[in-house]
Amino acid sequence: MLAYFHAALLGVVEGVTEFLPISSTAHLILASSVLRIAQTDLQKSFEIIIQLGAIFAVVAVYWRRFFDWQLLKRLVVAFVPTGIIGLALYRIIKAYLLGNLTIVIWSLFLGGLFLYTFELFHRVSEPETDASTQELSRLPYRSCLIIGLCQSVAVIPGVSRSAATIVGGLLFGMPRKKIVEFSFLLAVPTMFAATGLDVLKNYQLFSAGDFGLLAIGFIVSFVVALASIRWLLTYIKKHDFKAFGIYRMLVAFVFLAFPL
Repeated sequence: MLAYFHAALLGVVEGVTEFLPISSTAHLILASSVLRIAQTDLQKSFEIIIQLGAIFAVVAVYWRRFFDWQLLKRLVVAFVPTGIIGLALYRIIKAYLLGNLTIVIWSLFLGGLFLYTFELFHRVSEPETDASTQELSRLPYRSCLIIGLCQSVAVIPGVSRSAATIVGGLLFGMPRKKIVEFSFLLAVPTMFAATGLDVLKNYQLFSAGDFGLLAIGFIVSFVVALASIRWLLTYIKKHDFKAFGIYRMLVAFVFLAFPL
């Protein structure tokens, strides 16, 4: 049974991991398993809804950007693939993917291996100096759509939405800071839609007492995510993402070696 301590701890996990390329969903599922919290429909909904706290941290940091109509149009285009796939496969995702430790662990490992290998061979290309990649509001719509398609792969828990979008942007030669910021901003419509859909379909699962748990998870994830966003923006000034790839593989190895 979920307690206030568990809600706060999961809020910390969510806030730290939401914007790092290590999959917040995987970490929430693994943390719940370590804490022996059953992956009921209610728990799965809790893990989806508290992600909204981290998303509000993006709004708090970048609120001015959401008044840029050109940027908003590009975020909508990038969101469309995930919106369609998430709506079409919602029942399958929640019933068979969320809470499936085997899928989560192997997605973490394979995603980490891919991220490390990508960074190992990735080289900054000429398009990175193109003015169209320097301003997010001038990002080509085709690029937005393909980044959105990359994000849609993250409906598989453990893949990492941020990792998928960041790799997609780097493939187009976008500056690392710009694609990270675009990934932050794209999380807003994506997670608002995911949370809204889940609440619409599962509101009857929640009792009056559950709202306190949701509030704790939401507030903690918001505060921690603020620090996580600022830390990542500082980190990428001098580092790539190979360390995150190694971390993902190590976490997967630990859970494979010592199954719960």
